[in-house]
Parts: sequence; structure tokens; C-alpha cells
Amino acid sequence: MKLRAPALLLLTVVLTGRAADTPPVAPAQHALFPTAERFVSTPVALDKAQRRAIEDLSGVRQRQDQQPVWRAEAGGELLGWFIVDEVIGKHEFITYAAALSPDGHVIGIDILAYRETYGGEVRDAGWRQHFEHKTLADPFALDEDIPNLTGATLSSRNISKGVKRLLALQQVALKP
Repeated sequence: MKLRAPALLLLTVVLTGRAADTPPVAPAQHALFPTAERFVSTPVALDKAQRRAIEDLSGVRQRQDQQPVWRAEAGGELLGWFIVDEVIGKHEFITYAAALSPDGHVIGIDILAYRETYGGEVRDAGWRQHFEHKTLADPFALDEDIPNLTGATLSSRNISKGVKRLLALQQVALKP
């Protein structure tokens, strides 16, 4: 059986799972910031002191030195920050995005790639809406202000911790 180069490339991507590892960012940006006219890539490079400050504020370790961030803008004004992050579920990474307002509250979150076999309920809009309007002062505690999803306890907990960490990152690295 002869395969042409494009077909072989597609087969390689499908078999290695690479297509699933590159989540679509643009649809999530427009879903979370529907009035944005543009998204300006503003990657954040964190030093050791900033990483420590994020951990102190959130109680969660900032693993990465680099964080993918975009400024959402309309009419030249900052609408907020769109941040892509990863947390571990039970065994696999969950790629998610958080939309944060300039004043430091969650506008919304979106799950970009969920790779676990179970617990995909974290993708449900009803669960994700519990993050809306949360600030760094909120506890982000399962069964307190964020519901625990049966079969997705680790995913629920780690996404919650991740969002709180991103609020701390905003305060440390993105405030003017």
C-alpha cells in the first residue's frame, strides 16, 4: 500500500496523538472574551522571586518559568487576560484557559484538552461557571465554593488550584 506524503503525515499525527496535544486557543479566546477585537500575545517570563510570590499568594507552586498569556483588547482598551495553563488530572495533563479581568476576578474558564479516561464532567459549562467572579480572596475549596465532581475529584481540585494560582500570577506579573 502506497501512502502519499500528506496522508502519511496525517496518519503519523493521528497515531502519535499530537493533534490532541495542540488545543485550539482562538475559539476559547472568543468564547471567553466575545467583545474582544484582538488578542495580543504577551508571554510572561517569571523569575524565582515572582514564582515564590505566586506560591505565597495562592498556596500552589508555580512549576513553569514561562506562562502563555494574551491581552484581550477592544478599542485599544484592556478587557482582561487570557491565560493557558496545564494541571495534572489523575494521570494526564488537563489544558485549560482562564479569562481574568483587569481588576482580578475570573471571567470564565474553558477546558481546552482533557486527556483522562474519566472525569470529563469538568468540561461542563455548569461546573465551570462556579469559577466566575472568583478572586484570589476566595478559598477555591471543593464542596465549599467549587463543587466536587464524583469521579473527577483530582481534576476538580487541581483545576481549582490552578485557577487560583493564575489569579496570583496576574497580581504578581500582570498588574500595572
